[in-house]
Amino acid sequence: MCGAISRDLGDPLVTDGFLVPGPAAAGALAASVARVTELANRRGLDLGEVFGVHGLSDASGVPADVVAALLEGRAAGEPDLQARFLQRLGLLRRTRLKPNGRRYTQQEIADGAGMSRQQAGALINGDRRPTMEHCDAIQRFFGVHAGFLTADDADALNSALLRTEQRLLQEHAQHAADTDPLERLLQDHGVRGIAWRAAQLPTDKHRDKVTEWLDMLLESVKPVNPADSPKPTET
Repeated sequence: MCGAISRDLGDPLVTDGFLVPGPAAAGALAASVARVTELANRRGLDLGEVFGVHGLSDASGVPADVVAALLEGRAAGEPDLQARFLQRLGLLRRTRLKPNGRRYTQQEIADGAGMSRQQAGALINGDRRPTMEHCDAIQRFFGVHAGFLTADDADALNSALLRTEQRLLQEHAQHAADTDPLERLLQDHGVRGIAWRAAQLPTDKHRDKVTEWLDMLLESVKPVNPADSPKPTET
């Protein structure tokens, strides 16, 4: 495994065929890129591999050239829902293959998704606009997450990076737990999972609310010291 790439995050960098993103990606995507970059550097991972455009394309359904553009902060993506559906269904058929390495036929997709062959063919060929029921059925057949076929390209890429972030956090926590008893304690009690979810909240105000709720929960389950209990009054 190559060491982390140490550089100024001003411009994107291409290394070994992988694109390392700069800070220009917008909004939630930029925040996810920053967090994943920090985690990867902390673990000494090659950023080019973590942000490999083909791997992210397979995970998100977004074409590799659009992944590269979005990571560079350029406007990109397919605005038309049906066109996105066709792009991603085509990617699924190319990358999610049968055990023998061959593509699923239209009949196999139809049978697995609970529709007629004519319906499946019309969807695959772009002759019919998909409904959410069609999308859900095809996503279940190919074993991908909800929204894979329809999400906006930037949102789909961001979701893939969030899954990468969660995987890196779990790997980091497991490594730390193997060497640090305190980390093991935090992991066993789910503290890392709570912290990761809180990190996804958009503002400090939201995170303060989580802290407030946790304080209230702790207060409600705090064991009562018998000495603090009110003594019954004599009648």
